[in-house]
Amino acid sequence: MPPPIDETTGSELCLLQVHAHPDDEASKGSGTAALYAAEGVRTVLVCCTGGEAGDILTKELDTPENRADLSALRMRELRESCAALAYGTLHLLGYHDSGMPDTEVNHRPDNFWNADLDEATGRLVRIIRAERPQVVMAYGDDHSRYPHPDHIRVHDVSVRAFEAAGDPDRYPEAGEPFQPVKLYYMGFWSKARILVLHKWFSEREGENPYDRWMEHIDTYEEATLTTRIHVGEHLEARRLSLLAHRTQVDPNGFWMRMPDEATKELFPWEEFMLARSLVETGVAAGEWETDLFAGLRSPVGRRRS
Repeated sequence: MPPPIDETTGSELCLLQVHAHPDDEASKGSGTAALYAAEGVRTVLVCCTGGEAGDILTKELDTPENRADLSALRMRELRESCAALAYGTLHLLGYHDSGMPDTEVNHRPDNFWNADLDEATGRLVRIIRAERPQVVMAYGDDHSRYPHPDHIRVHDVSVRAFEAAGDPDRYPEAGEPFQPVKLYYMGFWSKARILVLHKWFSEREGENPYDRWMEHIDTYEEATLTTRIHVGEHLEARRLSLLAHRTQVDPNGFWMRMPDEATKELFPWEEFMLARSLVETGVAAGEWETDLFAGLRSPVGRRRS
């Protein structure tokens, strides 16, 4: 079967996601990556750091041997996760994990947070120009719930690279200019999603991981969300990608207690914000966009000036 085509240019469709650490690709947008890979869309992952500053959260794996080899271990987990999601290409941006503010690792000169912003942007521009994705997915600018320096830097670098990739006067050494046409922000937990999942756990005995989220439920605004992708047929791939990160995800932990069958029935979507579009999507006001490539395949979109 031929790959899906951008009907405005005739080129094959490509989705590129930018993530901060190994395991972020499993917890944010993973079902969407698996869905588009299954459709034949070329999928590309950019992981900006090696995750070396992460904790080992699975108790039985928290050994001196694993801690001594954590960088290589996180890379093995990342590659297994990419295989589960059928990513076509993995790029490592090449920076050390920045850790949290005021930690020793946060002062390392080779970490992502301390990297020269122009240099880091240039690295991502080079990847975008080589891969030529129509759609780029990154993190938004609201970091109030999780102000990790590397997540903040993913936003900074991705927005700059989206704007610079098509400009022949910027980063001329980074390859032939190419302009992506849609930029999405990911990692959202909508109010509707939290309410559904909280209700499911509340109806069963045991710890409810969403109790603490309910304390601030009214702060989860959905007005900024534009896009819902139905990933119900790809929940197993999402689960396998999470479980690939053995040092980060406990297979017996409460986050893994909800069966995929229940998720598929109750909330089978991943939600995103369309932050920038250079095409008309054809989606009416007040309606959910249901395809990241809306405006690029039938009905054919019109490019904005």
